[in-house]
Amino acid sequence: MKWGASVLPLVLALSGCASVSDINESLPTMSVISGKKPHEYAQCLSEKLASSRGALQVEPQKDGVRVIVPQKLSSGPAAVFDIEERSGGSSIKLHERISNVPLRPWDVRNAATACISG
Repeated sequence: MKWGASVLPLVLALSGCASVSDINESLPTMSVISGKKPHEYAQCLSEKLASSRGALQVEPQKDGVRVIVPQKLSSGPAAVFDIEERSGGSSIKLHERISNVPLRPWDVRNAATACISG
């Protein structure tokens, strides 16, 4: 238990602040196709993450929407979903701020997976 308590502050300190463009430059941690339209998928994410993340920021894009998920413990984005419309649904790419940290919260990825099925 002491190990987890001493590592979390270190992880938070090393992760620093990141902007949406910084996060989008990282490789996607998830790239999937859904039978839902972009706005339907974004609405599902909002419902699934409401209790753990609060309000998500949804921005219209040329062919879909971008959903920005806030961090739990500080300001700034934790993850960015780029959701583009395609025939019969959407293509979804998830970029996470601390994608290479194994101790990161899994609520975003769990919500992303739960919202896939049309």
